[in-house]
Amino acid sequence: MAEHDEPRATRPAVARHDRDASPAPPIRAAGSAMMKPAAKRDTARPAAGVYAVLGLVAGILLLLIGGFLWRSASSDRPSIGGPFRLESGAGNIVTAGDFRGKYMLVYFGYTFCPDICPTALNAMTAAQRSLGSRSEDLAPIFITLDPERDTPEVMRRYTMALSPTLIGLTGTQDEIAKVAREYRVYYSRHATGPGPDDYSMDHSSIIYLMGPDGRFIAPIPAGQSPAEMAAEIRRLMS
Repeated sequence: MAEHDEPRATRPAVARHDRDASPAPPIRAAGSAMMKPAAKRDTARPAAGVYAVLGLVAGILLLLIGGFLWRSASSDRPSIGGPFRLESGAGNIVTAGDFRGKYMLVYFGYTFCPDICPTALNAMTAAQRSLGSRSEDLAPIFITLDPERDTPEVMRRYTMALSPTLIGLTGTQDEIAKVAREYRVYYSRHATGPGPDDYSMDHSSIIYLMGPDGRFIAPIPAGQSPAEMAAEIRRLMS
């Protein structure tokens, strides 16, 4: 996922025995021929029948439990996204609730990013425009991971240069850390020189498609072309 972040298999335990597991040799009586093993009694048959019934019952129970767990797992969406309270380029407070009823395309990056961020944001906004009448149902959102440099005014100028529909959001370090945790975003500051502004931000690069109810729908690969991205978004919005 970019300037990157986003999972070892252990060897199964093996039951071991200290003694040789080969069959025991037949018993010989002193000075006699090999003794024949005693014939099995018919009383063993009822026990085998009981074991067969128990095995069948256990199998049915495992199938039922497995089916329940599969249905539960397939119905749950990953826990990605959540409430946020950030500041727009216009200086207004913006919350996740402001977008209820709309789809959101959410991308995390920073304005000093040399190539990956502007490439992803350009593709994202171009894909939105190509949706035609459905473009109004989709809000493209850019959340900075570098609030120290990305002030509201910096975010306003940056997003306007890309697209007038792109919503840039910033906040305090704590507010950005909180929303990054909610979206499972990796980021880390990386010093590039001695000065206070001599640093870059390593970060994951994923576009999150969120539904009108605020729940995560799917990741949109940031490396897709605008046409590919638009086709994927249109399919997921249908």
